Amino acid sequence: MHNLIKNLPPVRQSGLVWLWLTVIFYALDQYTKYLAETYIQPGQPIEVMPFFNLVIRYNSGAAFSFLADAGGWQVYFFSILTTLVSVGILYYLAVTPKTNRWLSISLCLVLAGALGNLHDRVTLGYVIDFIDWYYDADNHWPAFNIADSVILIGAVMLLLEGYVNKDEDESQQKAHD
Repeated sequence: MHNLIKNLPPVRQSGLVWLWLTVIFYALDQYTKYLAETYIQPGQPIEVMPFFNLVIRYNSGAAFSFLADAGGWQVYFFSILTTLVSVGILYYLAVTPKTNRWLSISLCLVLAGALGNLHDRVTLGYVIDFIDWYYDADNHWPAFNIADSVILIGAVMLLLEGYVNKDEDESQQKAHD
């Protein structure tokens, strides 16, 4: 373990320089959840547009309320899992060169969302969701929050990064053959 940390590049040369994005999106997530809790009454959606409401929902599970009714153990499970993934992301940022902006930014977005939802789980025992998209009265997307949104954006960026790098690696391989 000591050798893993000892051999890390200086913070200024690593993807950790992009952590300010994590701080900004974490703060935005927590602030919007505070506003939702303060101004939205449970069971009383606020219509913003014909396909978009603000609602208050409490999710003790994961995405799409997966395991929400599991009896409480899931809060500990998802908290531990999120903590481990977050530590892994921090290490990966530490070994990623700061010049790899796309990868670093995508990891920082995923980390911001993970930490935002982790904060809710640890302090409240559930995650606050408040964004409700739908296309008719009976078909609503599960409510979500800013943390979920930045996790999604970061994950899509990671997928694109893998796709672009795969194409570049294949092009370089063909050039060497």
